[in-house]
Amino acid sequence: MNGEVRHEDAMCKGRLSGIGVGPGPAGYLPLAALDALRAADVIYLPRARGADMSVALQCLDGVAFDRGRLREIEFNMDPDRQVLQAHYAQLGRELAAQLRDGLHVAYLTIGDSLTYSTYGYVLAAVRDLYPDCDCVTYPGITSYAAAASALEWPLGVGKERTLILPCPEDAATLRAEIESHDIVVLMKVGARLPWVLELLREMDIARHCAFARRIGLEGEVLASDLTTLDAAQASGYLAVLLIRKTAQDKRHVPEDMKGQT
Repeated sequence: MNGEVRHEDAMCKGRLSGIGVGPGPAGYLPLAALDALRAADVIYLPRARGADMSVALQCLDGVAFDRGRLREIEFNMDPDRQVLQAHYAQLGRELAAQLRDGLHVAYLTIGDSLTYSTYGYVLAAVRDLYPDCDCVTYPGITSYAAAASALEWPLGVGKERTLILPCPEDAATLRAEIESHDIVVLMKVGARLPWVLELLREMDIARHCAFARRIGLEGEVLASDLTTLDAAQASGYLAVLLIRKTAQDKRHVPEDMKGQT
């Protein structure tokens, strides 16, 4: 079997913890996740291919834990699904071998653990080998929740419908999504930002849309009006766009209700 771990061969005695470290500020790490981080025997730290430093580690700046337990890995988001599947199958085998030995293994991921996260692939690969493995996933703060808070931008009021999606490849598809929802949270914008901004301006809604990039990190960009946002300066990794089809309804307190609690 070429050294491959199979769940029939041995019991999985360890624990896998998926930890969402949040979108930037170290203070966004949940307390339960911090306890799991400090208790882990091995901490897998993903780093984007070509990056000098893991963003997940930057999100833990100032947090006290044993950095000697860190094991940095380069994660692969190849568009070829077979290549991607092979990459995470291999990583799953590596983690499974440590879990078989009874180790507590933590896997760090930016934002929330299971929202467009590499941890979802890792968890599936481990479950494939050990269906009954002790796995605990800790939720983290998403980039769009952090952006909404930083900009005081409600993600949904009353019965507004909110759609969360990775940026489409063309303007026509995105326009259709905006027209059929009240709010659209646009993730994985990347190099598409110039035409996305052009579309929002063409639809005359850019003034009540918002943008955030690298929240709480060096190079942070926050904008609550996109009519003049410079795509060349704002483009890059870790960006999220908050799109509102119509201006937010200003709900006024009736005169006879003012002062009441």
